[in-house]
Amino acid sequence: MSAPQPPTLGTLLRHLVETLDDAVEQAYAHAGLDYRPRYTPVVRALLALGPTSLREIAQRAGITHSAVSQTVSQMVARGLVSLQPGKDARERIVSLTPAAEAMLPALERQWAATNAAAAGLDGELSAPLSRVLREAIAALERRPFSERIDEAAKRLEPHRKKVRS
Repeated sequence: MSAPQPPTLGTLLRHLVETLDDAVEQAYAHAGLDYRPRYTPVVRALLALGPTSLREIAQRAGITHSAVSQTVSQMVARGLVSLQPGKDARERIVSLTPAAEAMLPALERQWAATNAAAAGLDGELSAPLSRVLREAIAALERRPFSERIDEAAKRLEPHRKKVRS
């Protein structure tokens, strides 16, 4: 029987995100808010830009158009945003609804508490997690992970051929 393998980077990242998101979602629920953490980048973009397109929200939030589209669909279903046609037939303009605007004071209190808790967590670690994550994102923007995997596979290939023969 072999020893258990240590968790991989992907497993660790998924566990971290799930742990953080679950805690933040519970904090929203305890505050009486029907709100999910994934809505925050959309709400923050709409607060900064006003009514705007999915594309502009994606650019502002630094997330994919597909992710914004899925999140906005969920927010429409909960009555937090509305959609209107844009300048061309394909463009949709997203706006906060009065229900979402009424939630903003409570959301801002939750965001402040979440940011304070994140700063506290950063202080407990050997290096601030937020700084390490920004460094990792910048490194992956300079050289994508897919390129790194391809290079690693090429380096490992001669080793694999030796093992097989």
